[in-house]
Amino acid sequence: MPEPFVNGDVHHRACGICPSRVHPVGEFDVFERPTPECPFNKADGHRYLSDGTPVCVHPEKVGLPARRYKSENAPLTVGLQLPPDPSEVVPYLRGVLWGAAPVLLDELIAQAQQQVQERFPELDPLTVMRRALGGLPQAAVRLTPHGAARARS
Repeated sequence: MPEPFVNGDVHHRACGICPSRVHPVGEFDVFERPTPECPFNKADGHRYLSDGTPVCVHPEKVGLPARRYKSENAPLTVGLQLPPDPSEVVPYLRGVLWGAAPVLLDELIAQAQQQVQERFPELDPLTVMRRALGGLPQAAVRLTPHGAARARS
């Protein structure tokens, strides 16, 4: 049996009754919010489509785009749109990468590296990724041209 998407992580942002805690990615749908199409089932606390497909209604908590992964076999894809200002790239990537489902990280990181190289030749992609994925608070560092980090004064 495939492993659930959220596997025993009590600190994960997913709700305690989220289908992601019982089903692997692709075995449940993700909606933007609750709708009459996926009513709450009082018997078990979950939401389901009429065909029995489990539904998560908090895409921001599970880190997956809202799509019908199970009911319509929607592909698990994601597109990255870097901001136009180079000073906003690291904070944007930090938010996207830290909030994304682990299953999406490889694709997001590949897209980020490619887009940084293409759109911001003055930035070092490796330094950008280190800052975006690193543990330093974003307010404590800023990226200068060529990727050197400096403490904010």
